[in-house]
Amino acid sequence: MVCLGNICRSPLAEGILRHKAALAGLDWIIDSAGTGGYHTGEQPHVLSQKVALLNGIDISIQQCRQFIKEDMISFDRIFVMDNDNYEEVRRISKDHWDERKTGLLLNELHPGENRSVPDPWYGTEKDYHMVFTMLDKACDKIVAHYKNQS
Repeated sequence: MVCLGNICRSPLAEGILRHKAALAGLDWIIDSAGTGGYHTGEQPHVLSQKVALLNGIDISIQQCRQFIKEDMISFDRIFVMDNDNYEEVRRISKDHWDERKTGLLLNELHPGENRSVPDPWYGTEKDYHMVFTMLDKACDKIVAHYKNQS
């Protein structure tokens, strides 16, 4: 899961997918990163943590990190939150780039529409709830779609 700072959207997506994969009995390695290193080593945003916890998911132990080109090799799928993240992942990946394994997260719900998960960074708690709902639905699709491939 990749967003800009790995502070709001991608930590939520990581926590949601990890939770859903565990409930489905899937032994997946799930991680998140940001295309920028603005928050490296920090916990997810307090509102991301709060909204996740209100939904029964604790993401407080996660630490923000920056996406590195080796992530393209280490992971089977790279889900990004918006087109800018997609282009940055391509740039960072350099010779490791693999467009077959990289896509916009919301394409799981709306194939080919390239919809963005809005960044709630400057928003209110309501925005974090809205983003959580979007990510939750996309993660349901991911588990349903990929569970037989693990």
